[in-house]
Amino acid sequence: MENTFLYGVLLPVLSLVILYFFITREPKNLPPSPPSLPIIGHLHHLKLPLNRTLLSLSTKYGPIMTLWFGVRRFVVVSSLPLAEECFTKNDIVLANRPKLYIGKHLGYNYTTLSSAPYGDHWRNLRKIATIEVLSSHRLNLLSHVRRDEIRRLMLRLARGRFQSHHRVELKTLFSELTFNIMMRMIAGKRYYGEGLTIDEAEAREARKLIKQIVGSGGISYVGDFLPILKLVDYNGVKKRVVELKEKIDAFIQGLINEHRRKKGDPELADSMISHLLHLQESQPEDYSDFMIKGLVFRPFD
Repeated sequence: MENTFLYGVLLPVLSLVILYFFITREPKNLPPSPPSLPIIGHLHHLKLPLNRTLLSLSTKYGPIMTLWFGVRRFVVVSSLPLAEECFTKNDIVLANRPKLYIGKHLGYNYTTLSSAPYGDHWRNLRKIATIEVLSSHRLNLLSHVRRDEIRRLMLRLARGRFQSHHRVELKTLFSELTFNIMMRMIAGKRYYGEGLTIDEAEAREARKLIKQIVGSGGISYVGDFLPILKLVDYNGVKKRVVELKEKIDAFIQGLINEHRRKKGDPELADSMISHLLHLQESQPEDYSDFMIKGLVFRPFD
């Protein structure tokens, strides 16, 4: 009896969802697309490796095609001339990013440079990033960091006294090199390898968090594509993202607070955080802690 009542409620609702999906999702003048299925769209076409799947589909349906991943429409461009047109003539039209769950929480509610919609806020962030954070002057000012980290890596390899046929796993070494350069430029700290400038426990926790941040780029929340699944936390993704957001915010705020306390410390003086905090003194409305955190988090996006 209970099952009959449940089916009697769910079937009409599901029918309305499917009907709404088909009525609202087909704008006119879209590029061609493969056959789709109700509700999931073209998700069943996606197979690894994804680049070969898209190549196979573009060979059949042309250099520009439409794919539906649930309720979200994607236009896939696989032609160089068309790609150039997207980034030149139509760059502003295509400037916005989709508002995904992970962008809301890890992108500070879509306010970071990589997640903010095109507009005054995005233009202001881009100006600050271009002039104050990633300008040639700032990068040249921190060139000693890059030189020092490369020197440390070469010395590490030299001390190993590798034989001519000794195999060296460079992926980890280059990864550590990259993150040490990034973190020294951002916060004036080394978190990997020898010669740490901080406590080992702090470095270990930071390394663990950085690994989680980098891994968050592969998180996909199915509720972004099938809204009905927002009713449940499928596979615990929502909980993990919120927990990671809190850890990131606490970590970066801790760096900002430390730089504020240790104002004048030569090891931190040239860091990006110190520079932004200096600008905050004269322009507090443009350089709030919230905005600084969004800029500092940008290199991990």
